[in-house]
Amino acid sequence: MISKRIQAVQPAATLAMSRMAKDMQAQGIDVINLGVGESDFQTPDNITQAAIKAIENHQTSFYTPTSGLNALKSAIVSQVKTRYADDILIDNVTVTTGAKLSLFALMQVLLNPGDNVVSAAPLWVSYVEQIKLASGKLHAIIPNNPELKLTREDLDAFPEQIKLIIVNSPNNPTGQVYSKAEIMAILEWAEAHETYVILDEIYGQLVYNGTTFTSGLQIQSLENSRMIIVDGVSKAYAMTGWRIGWTLASSEIIKGMNKLLDHMTSNPTAVAQYAAIEALLGDQSTVETMRLAFEQRLNKTFDALNSVPGLQVAVKPQGAFYLFPKVDNSIMLAAGVNNTNDLSMKLLQEAHVALPAGEGFSMPGYLRMGYAKDQAVLNEAVQRLTNFFQQYK
Repeated sequence: MISKRIQAVQPAATLAMSRMAKDMQAQGIDVINLGVGESDFQTPDNITQAAIKAIENHQTSFYTPTSGLNALKSAIVSQVKTRYADDILIDNVTVTTGAKLSLFALMQVLLNPGDNVVSAAPLWVSYVEQIKLASGKLHAIIPNNPELKLTREDLDAFPEQIKLIIVNSPNNPTGQVYSKAEIMAILEWAEAHETYVILDEIYGQLVYNGTTFTSGLQIQSLENSRMIIVDGVSKAYAMTGWRIGWTLASSEIIKGMNKLLDHMTSNPTAVAQYAAIEALLGDQSTVETMRLAFEQRLNKTFDALNSVPGLQVAVKPQGAFYLFPKVDNSIMLAAGVNNTNDLSMKLLQEAHVALPAGEGFSMPGYLRMGYAKDQAVLNEAVQRLTNFFQQYK
């Protein structure tokens, strides 16, 4: 029998929903899959050509350092300088096979059994299981504000010692962005209480309608601090399939991660690292092209989704590419379902729209809708949702 540890782990709700949608599509069913966190853009040509060139130049056949190519770590250091006017060292960087592996490794490195981890609900689905696998105790706090952002008051009210705080800004699934003052307050609290803070900044380049993104790197130095930054190329550069992420942290934390990664992956895929170098150092205009497209899709789809009977997004997202509508209880009762898990399955089977349920994000009563698709697809999805919920109005 497989281990009790693995038996206790739940599949990723977003990936499970996407798999079901793809299975239905393979059967010839016209399913609109808005359940997975990736856009419809292709990786920019300059990035793919850099990968091809690296293969042709015989640069990709052998192991790289566990923590990634020095050239890639130098590119990350350079981007930090350009974007945030902060000076970090290569020793503050480790590259991983996707930002998800950075987060998994960090949980293993930072947490002892029973350590308390605090984050705001809703939160990204994999935090839950990664903390569980490290034998930590996750406390998903529902903040007392419309934006559902973790505050210093939430931390003050927690009755036990907190080992780790996780802040995801822009947030998946709400799309909310923490201000500089909000990030600073959490970092100051953590410093006073000897608590680590992971700032998951994977959507940091995707903010809209004049919103300003603040990185922790603009507030606090990394070395000898408890602040940790997680980022990667997946979202801003349309490189979800390339699997390159990284952690920026004090050198002591990075050394701990590298010891673990020695026994996990040996190194990130070499060719993907060369592609990431070009992503960071090459032409950045495609990032802005995609950002503007997402902004336009958000602005059109936000109002349309709020017109669907029984769905409401109270606060407009400021970043990422998700809408997280609350579902009216009366609509669910009329539809004959008891929770949004059941509702999401009914939507998939009857309306042929794949939307993960809020339960996977520690927030029952909600659905997550990705809007990183063509506007015509989004319009059709909203129409299908309208037709579905209109039956139960």
